Amino acid sequence: MKRGIIDRFEGDIAVVEFENSLEDFSLTQLPKGVQAGDVLLFENGEITIDSEGKEQLGKEVADLMEELFED
Repeated sequence: MKRGIIDRFEGDIAVVEFENSLEDFSLTQLPKGVQAGDVLLFENGEITIDSEGKEQLGKEVADLMEELFED
């Protein structure tokens, strides 16, 4: 299984960040309603949104921000 995060959109193209690379995907290849920051799972030719992965990523970012801005 491969996991990526939607970095941004450029027109009808989604730029997906993987561990060591960026790849472009047409919006028609992705699940409807995808947004920047969504975590995607790529497995057996299917692409799905990983809601739990996005939630976990958000928590990790919030924790890092809290650490960074502690007095």
